[in-house]
Amino acid sequence: MATFDYDLFVIGGGSGGVRAARMAAETGAKVALAEEYRMGGTCVIRGCVPKKLMVFASHYGSAAADARDYGWDFEGGSFNWSRFQPALHAELDRLEGIYRQNLANAGAKIHNARATVKDPHTVALSTGKEVSAKHILIATGGAPYVPHFDGCNLAITSNDIFNLETFPERILIVGGGYIACEFATIFRGLGAHVAQWYRGAQILRGFDDEVRGHLAELIRGHGVDLHVGLEVERMEKRGKRVWVKGTDGREDEFDQVLYATGRHPNTTGLGLAEAGVELGRWGEVKVDDYGQTSVPSIYAVGDVTNRIQLTPVAIREGMAFVETVFKGNPTKPDHELVPSAVFTTPEYGAVGLTEEQARKREPVDVYCAAFRPMQKSFIGRAERVLFKLIVSKASQKVLGCHIVADGAGEMIQLAAVALKMGATKADFDATVAVHPTMAEEIVLMKQPTRSH
Repeated sequence: MATFDYDLFVIGGGSGGVRAARMAAETGAKVALAEEYRMGGTCVIRGCVPKKLMVFASHYGSAAADARDYGWDFEGGSFNWSRFQPALHAELDRLEGIYRQNLANAGAKIHNARATVKDPHTVALSTGKEVSAKHILIATGGAPYVPHFDGCNLAITSNDIFNLETFPERILIVGGGYIACEFATIFRGLGAHVAQWYRGAQILRGFDDEVRGHLAELIRGHGVDLHVGLEVERMEKRGKRVWVKGTDGREDEFDQVLYATGRHPNTTGLGLAEAGVELGRWGEVKVDDYGQTSVPSIYAVGDVTNRIQLTPVAIREGMAFVETVFKGNPTKPDHELVPSAVFTTPEYGAVGLTEEQARKREPVDVYCAAFRPMQKSFIGRAERVLFKLIVSKASQKVLGCHIVADGAGEMIQLAAVALKMGATKADFDATVAVHPTMAEEIVLMKQPTRSH
């Protein structure tokens, strides 16, 4: 019987990999993990966590203006990047330390090195060492993608944004996905001049069409110079700024150009194909329902599989992997009715089907309400929130819920519980409203706005 250095070797120290390594080690398995950069992965170090802290920071300017309209007397201020950034990095250091400590407490060995797959049971480390493992788990996540064009080397990505030495007073954000839209409203809220260019016809492709249009109007209303059907043709360095020419002939200069044009699975140079692991068109690791690749001893979880690129999903996949491989309890990660939030200003929370997806499946009723919330209406703000339910005509089950409002991310988490339980429109109707709140509208929409 073959003997191995480890029962499990995890490549990648992000949320999915760390959770799998820790839980496997807690079963008594001998576990090691290799991370070439910093523990915590995209979410903790260069994604969800620092981004959300910037979202918080971006809200205080408008909150101060609102406070004055509510009767508060004080002098206005301005955002100080040099004060915020050190505090941000201190928090990321603290969280990274927790990740490392939790792994160590569980008994897992950490290799601060790049790891590649040599064969189905062998991992080669950048230190020159090779180790063997009964099982190998690929959890290397994704990486930002920048297309090739003249001057593309002048672009930065979400990997760089938190490490900028100076705050960009003028920034161009290229892309229309949730990362691009989030950073557009973040930097606008922090006081920058923001332009956003997207080559598609409307932002947030793949989300609900009605919400996409509503949110685009709100983003423009917050002062973002948003243009769709527009790409960058080329860029040049001119002095301290980047000169940009668009495909419609327009020219402008910016302190920074942030590309948020998608993410690709991080598998380049890992040796996976050479070891027999099947990869997809974008380099994603092909897996079955249990996370197993075409090589039986190699598994993968998280963004590297290009299924649902969300941190909680990667964590669930890591847990399902441990249940399957180390606890003898074959478990498929549940990818149905996964809630998500886009942390723009205002936020967009969604769970279940879009109106377009639902209409393709069956006849549906659509309930929708857009209104000025009390907090904003009182001080003359024009911004309108949006609440939307998509309901099956046949079963009356709520198939989708969409909310655009301050705190939508918090609201959608609770709505997701109801949808996961199979709630019907009658269940929503039978629930007493909490008054006065925005969220009460979700149980007060009695007549369909339209039916399909």
